[in-house]
Amino acid sequence: MIDLQGYGTHIGGAAIVSASSYSPVGAYLLVEQIQRPYSYVVPVYSFPYRVSVWDAAGSEVKRLYEAPIADNVPIGFDNVVTGPRDYGWRPDQPAVLYWAEALDGGIAKSEAAQRDAIYQLVEPFVDEPVKLISTVLRYRGITWADKDYAILHERWRRTRAERMTLFDSNTGDTIKIIANRSSEDTYTDPGRFVYMPNAYDRSVLLLDKGRQPTVFTISTGASPEGDRPFLMRWNLISGEQDTLFRSQAPYYELPVFFDNTGTLIISRESVEEPPNYFAVNLRNGSATPITTFPNPYPSLNGVQKQQLSYPRADGLTLTGTLYLRKGYSKEEGPLPMLMWAYPLEFKSAAAASQVKGSPYRFTRISWGSPIYWVTRGYAVLDNADMPIVGEGDEQPNDTFVPQLQANAKAAIDYVVNLGVADRNRIGVGGHSYGAFMTANLLAHTDLFAAGIARSGAYNRSLTPFGFQAEPRTYWQAPDVYFQMSPFSYADKIKTPLLLIHGVDDNNSGTFPVQSERLYGAIKGNGGTIRLVFLPKELHGYRARQSVFHTLWEMDRWLETYVKNRN
Repeated sequence: MIDLQGYGTHIGGAAIVSASSYSPVGAYLLVEQIQRPYSYVVPVYSFPYRVSVWDAAGSEVKRLYEAPIADNVPIGFDNVVTGPRDYGWRPDQPAVLYWAEALDGGIAKSEAAQRDAIYQLVEPFVDEPVKLISTVLRYRGITWADKDYAILHERWRRTRAERMTLFDSNTGDTIKIIANRSSEDTYTDPGRFVYMPNAYDRSVLLLDKGRQPTVFTISTGASPEGDRPFLMRWNLISGEQDTLFRSQAPYYELPVFFDNTGTLIISRESVEEPPNYFAVNLRNGSATPITTFPNPYPSLNGVQKQQLSYPRADGLTLTGTLYLRKGYSKEEGPLPMLMWAYPLEFKSAAAASQVKGSPYRFTRISWGSPIYWVTRGYAVLDNADMPIVGEGDEQPNDTFVPQLQANAKAAIDYVVNLGVADRNRIGVGGHSYGAFMTANLLAHTDLFAAGIARSGAYNRSLTPFGFQAEPRTYWQAPDVYFQMSPFSYADKIKTPLLLIHGVDDNNSGTFPVQSERLYGAIKGNGGTIRLVFLPKELHGYRARQSVFHTLWEMDRWLETYVKNRN
């Protein structure tokens, strides 16, 4: 504990402390400590741990739980550990703990009318815990009001079902189910709740005046016209929803702060204008600038940006963002192109077809962005849609490769027909699962002149207990693991492929050996491949030297095998 004069006081003894939080009045500390034995089999969050309540000086008041190592939880997104989990302080009470426990043994395949129960324990933490409420799906958290009300969040990953229930925070009685939807359906997403600080300086729901609980939400506002963020007032009893503010073209306007005093703070940007903050008077709609941040990328001034929407062969609507250099016109002829993407899984074709992104956003670049190459004379198709859909009992990955092929072909056909891309000079790239996608596209299509794969995994038998959104193990679906592995088809990869990987990649699914083995397999079969290891880098790259070297490697590869392809 450090006081305002900068003097520090140790609280408790030395330990591996994974989490700690003060009770709302500051009298207690909730502390989670990692315990031995450690493991090389499971990650640190599955190590044994101890949960305790301390007084403010660091003396243990109550030992709540000693969790064993979680090395026997069945594979699957909806499976959880048995015993208490997700401890926290109620923000609306001086010192009341709450947590969840599985009622189904933590086993998703078990038949159960109720999946989890939420318990609470009041200071001085000597009585038996009291059950507050139960869930139908898997517990995902609670949003608390300052008194009387709270919202229970539930989700079932396998079906993408999502529920929100308004309940009485005093009795636990259900008042109303306020949302019962698919987590994939971005068009019906009400957004995140708006909070306010209470008397304990803890965040609780901002409620409007009135007899019934009325809240506010801020959403990115996904719609068929693209993202149009909004601020909404929502009466949770009647269900009435009133949009107080909605972004209008040609801007992307995102609400960032609201306290129900008549003024909304937004971040406003456009294709040509960088994000700046404005104060919007909700009564008359006037906007007063707060900041005047300049364009941090003057070299990108005038770059043309276009939100694309195009069909896949089976009727799915795909989206992507196309960048063209300043002053380019189709009369100059088609350009070499770099396509950058990342696959996403869906359980609904309708959700996969929903429009993603906004045509009015300012162009941002990061260390790993493909947009740099628009200044090098390339057309750049960023965030090219790569949905992998599996409806009903079918899993998305059952048809991963043919859907990937269809996605890529649809994108290429569209930009070629626009007259902006040269079909014979198109490169493809991606990071992590996007790298996996890239290697698969080179193994199963002849659509590309070259590929760039950063920090990827290429042999799914090395991730046998599931990967990404795949819930099945290698032994349950060996054909899927084999067919999805570009390593299995290394002899077919003749298109030049650049592999880049951090030596100390900390993502358990993308150990550097993945790139080593694919390099060896392609090289041994006579393919054109280069492997670059970045010293001391993790899954993403941070060092200035690493970032600049990565950009140089990518540029050299694209110039050699795409722009100046023989």
